[in-house]
Amino acid sequence: MKKVFIGLFVLVFLALSVWLGRYFYKKANTDPIVYKTEEPFTADIVKKTVATGSIVPRKEVEVKSQVSGIVEELYVEAGQIVKQGQLLAKIKIVPNIVNVNNAQNTLETARINFNEAKRELARYQELYDQKAIAEQEFRRYKADYDLKREALQSAESNLQLVREGASRRSGQASNLVYSTIGGMLLDVPVKVGTSIIERNNFNEGTTIASVADMRSLVFEGKIDESEVGKLKENMDLLLTIGAIEGRVFNAKLEYIAPKGVLEEGSIKFPIRAKVLLDEKDFIRAGYSANADIVLDKRENVLAIKESMLKFEKEKPYVEVETAPQTFEKREVETGLSDGINIEVVSGLKNSEKVKVPDANSPQNS
Repeated sequence: MKKVFIGLFVLVFLALSVWLGRYFYKKANTDPIVYKTEEPFTADIVKKTVATGSIVPRKEVEVKSQVSGIVEELYVEAGQIVKQGQLLAKIKIVPNIVNVNNAQNTLETARINFNEAKRELARYQELYDQKAIAEQEFRRYKADYDLKREALQSAESNLQLVREGASRRSGQASNLVYSTIGGMLLDVPVKVGTSIIERNNFNEGTTIASVADMRSLVFEGKIDESEVGKLKENMDLLLTIGAIEGRVFNAKLEYIAPKGVLEEGSIKFPIRAKVLLDEKDFIRAGYSANADIVLDKRENVLAIKESMLKFEKEKPYVEVETAPQTFEKREVETGLSDGINIEVVSGLKNSEKVKVPDANSPQNS
């Protein structure tokens, strides 16, 4: 029995020795870790923040009618360029029965008064011709006749305005709608036959057309409260419009709201920027856009990837290769960062190689 145990022990010992031998052999022949290196490079470092918004005309006017009625004629359509004072539409007046009745009563009263003044003037004209009355008294009846005649003409014009929206006396028609500014027609929301309401002190009235100057556009957006303190007027913006691929438009920040608004649980501040367009550029109103606001910029500076930095007691350093796969720690002075690349002010040269940290290695110590 003793010999059996000794035999098992020898077998186990031999198996363990073979396994340990193979393990140390493989470990001894494993290739050493080779660290990657990268050289510093020259780049432009731009620090920016992003605001979302849309492109809108600086000056957009809604043209409305001065009278209520039905659209009888439309002379334009959306997309056309119009001039100030150009005729846009004609409105067919639907007379108000009460107003027409009042205007007719006023006209009849004015006609009766005028006829009476006319008879009186004729009678006193004869007396004046016979030198039976003084000239001063005759002039009083002549002035009364002139006043009654003007009242009659005014009543006739008022009745015509109530019925037709136009007056032969003034030569103007209130049922004709003209453009108040020059520009492009963005929208004509009414059609022939549409009932409209006039603009007055109690309602805004029906919009006949929207006109805007499409050569003067602005970007209107909102920016988070954490970034608004970094903004200043006249900062450069780079606009990216989703509907226009491959183009970046320049803009100048001209307004930062003094008061924020609550939106989706955070405070945001409205901003506005002037869009700088070339003569050939055309941007449609309402396009959504993202604005990259340039907070700071460095041109042609020495830089490395920010991920290559390590920190010791909050001081940045990199590992510089002094010999093949031999590295030394070196403190560097850094500058502006765009979140990917970072400016190296001092501590490195263009020709030196910097160790790329392993993804699993700690970055801070």
